[in-house]
Amino acid sequence: MTDELTPETPDEDEQPIKQRKNGLYPGVSDELSESMRSGWADTELHDLKPIEQAPHAARRRAALSRRFPGDRLVIPAGNLKTRSNDTEYGFRASTEYVYLTGDQTDDSVLVLEPRPNGAEGHDATVYRLPRSNRENGEFWLNGMGELWVGRRNSLDESAALLGLPCKDVRELTGQLSEATGPVRVVRGHDAGIETALTDKVTAERDEELRVYLSEARVVKDEFEIGELQKAVDSTVRGFEDVVKVLDKAEATSERYIEGTFFLRARVEGNDVGYGSICAAGPHATTLHWVRNNGEVHSGDLLLLDAGVETNSLYTADVTRTLPINGRYSALQRKIYDAVYESQEAGIAAVRPGAKFRDFHDASQRVLAEKLVEWGLVEGPVERVLELALQRRWTLHGTGHMLGLDVHDCAAARTEAYVNGTLEPGMVLTVEPGLYFQADDLTVPEEYRGIGVRIEDDILVTEDGNRNLSAGLPRRSDEVESWMAALLGKQS
Repeated sequence: MTDELTPETPDEDEQPIKQRKNGLYPGVSDELSESMRSGWADTELHDLKPIEQAPHAARRRAALSRRFPGDRLVIPAGNLKTRSNDTEYGFRASTEYVYLTGDQTDDSVLVLEPRPNGAEGHDATVYRLPRSNRENGEFWLNGMGELWVGRRNSLDESAALLGLPCKDVRELTGQLSEATGPVRVVRGHDAGIETALTDKVTAERDEELRVYLSEARVVKDEFEIGELQKAVDSTVRGFEDVVKVLDKAEATSERYIEGTFFLRARVEGNDVGYGSICAAGPHATTLHWVRNNGEVHSGDLLLLDAGVETNSLYTADVTRTLPINGRYSALQRKIYDAVYESQEAGIAAVRPGAKFRDFHDASQRVLAEKLVEWGLVEGPVERVLELALQRRWTLHGTGHMLGLDVHDCAAARTEAYVNGTLEPGMVLTVEPGLYFQADDLTVPEEYRGIGVRIEDDILVTEDGNRNLSAGLPRRSDEVESWMAALLGKQS
């Protein structure tokens, strides 16, 4: 990585240049500064068409406007965050901002301004950075200037793409500081914006805005469902990529698996939607194993929980537990098949009008029955479920909403989410699991260190559900045949 252009103390024979340095560009000669101000072609883009999200985002803003009449609404994209010294983490715009604009540009802010004189509705404006100024040296002397980090859209280009007026974000904090009337802001993304609104907002009112925007995403529109299917389809290909290189992973580590899936995510999308869990052997019993630095051995299982995030930032979330050598052992198959039966029961419970908790309860009942049948917990099953004794080995809830966030709609009220009712357009995961920790003395030794999870992304339809990730086999014999075909072996 190159360093930014910064003036240095000149050597003795550079002294004549030092004398010619001017005040406009401290530490830079007049000749160089004049050269950098001119001689650049006009690169303004014309005849741009709105992005695909634009009409959907407009509908979402209209609904938001109706929910908070008369309030100024401020939704920041967020800022770059320092990773170390003078390098930043890759930027990911806030979910709320992306949902309402389709834009992903750092330092940008959406403002919905109440129309004057009591008129109904709001006027929406995106505030963002314009093109770098070449007259004052920002273009090349500022580390975030376009010469260093690349061209950005002009305000006119952004307006054409987003279907929204766009203004210079550097003017916004002053305007907000002087603003009157009720204001709400989505917190946690832009400290400068929040400081400008310190005396104008309350935590309670801001939380109402955040909760509304979370609940608005519970039911997905046509565009969102299409993007989630794209994410899942790429994820399926990523799983196929991993199967094909399991021998290389055995020679290296779980990181080979992580890197293989990441390549697919970056080629076909924006990124992975969350840290990939590439858990081989006993690591499969750790729910969020993202270190991915363990060994990969033939005869063990690989629990791969990963999802591609599309360029529009919608993510898949899929898990398969695969036999590294292509064949489940008898015990592995017994545990896997129990989880499969549990998932089948859970998926069957996903339908319009069902309670959100129904698929969890259906899945947990099957797993409790298996644990009693295997003698690992004392029955009857109703007692096990009443006391939640199965949770020692099932550990987690059986699913969650999915969308722009892998755990989407997390700020929604309990009554609108986990105690709510399923509707067409909702997308959720169904992901039961059984995890026998390596140090669990309450189970036979041969169970210890085995973890199995199966996860699919399920769309609630008018008459039931559709498995968006059905392209990946789930039944144990189908998994073995699929792996054999990918590896060119006879099943």
